[in-house]
Amino acid sequence: MDWYFKALRNYVGFRGRARRKEYWMFFLVNIILTFVLTVLDKLLGWERTGGEGVLTTIYGLLVLLPTWAVQFRRLHDTDRSAWWLLLTLIPIIGWLILLAFYCQKGNEGENRFGPDPKRES
Repeated sequence: MDWYFKALRNYVGFRGRARRKEYWMFFLVNIILTFVLTVLDKLLGWERTGGEGVLTTIYGLLVLLPTWAVQFRRLHDTDRSAWWLLLTLIPIIGWLILLAFYCQKGNEGENRFGPDPKRES
């Protein structure tokens, strides 16, 4: 949970770098919380016509900026500009390319986006 809260505390930190662990732990906790909130929405009868519940929608809006920020920083760790996120506009192929980027090891040492986050922690 520490990695999740670290990403939330840096919710508007679009500069710098994020380790793989920070990104994937944030992603994992988001998936778990979304699942729990979806179940709660169903139990409470708070589903809207689209199938998504009120709690899930509110949570999604609250973590939108932190999600973008951690994606930016993850790409920066692999020495890529955040402009690569535009690949999300290309269904499937763009998503797979970004997935590969997120799985790659970050650059060792300092790069143009800042110091190595592995050496800082």
